[in-house]
Amino acid sequence: MMDLVSEDMPNGATRLRLSGRLDINGAGEIETRFSALAGAKRALVVDLSGVEFIASMGIRLLLIAAKTLKAKGGRMALLGVRPDVADVLKTARVDALVPIYGDLPAALAAVGS
Repeated sequence: MMDLVSEDMPNGATRLRLSGRLDINGAGEIETRFSALAGAKRALVVDLSGVEFIASMGIRLLLIAAKTLKAKGGRMALLGVRPDVADVLKTARVDALVPIYGDLPAALAAVGS
């Protein structure tokens, strides 16, 4: 079971809180809504503090959203990534395309316009 909660932040960014397993099933559960938000917004902070596992489909979901935002001049940052999930993201070089931050103010500053 994957959960997605969207929250508009004061600086115009949107915080997406994900919780659960971002594997093929979890990514499939939120893909439509996540992609729609990436298409509609210009600044996303994706809070992964509730994600205990990420697989290739979860990585794909994040990269497609980041590319969608970049194509329209937007930005995306990752927040609160657990160490084991961070290892997977770094091995896949996701952090080279989407920066990872440990705290909300830094992530919001990174996506701010």
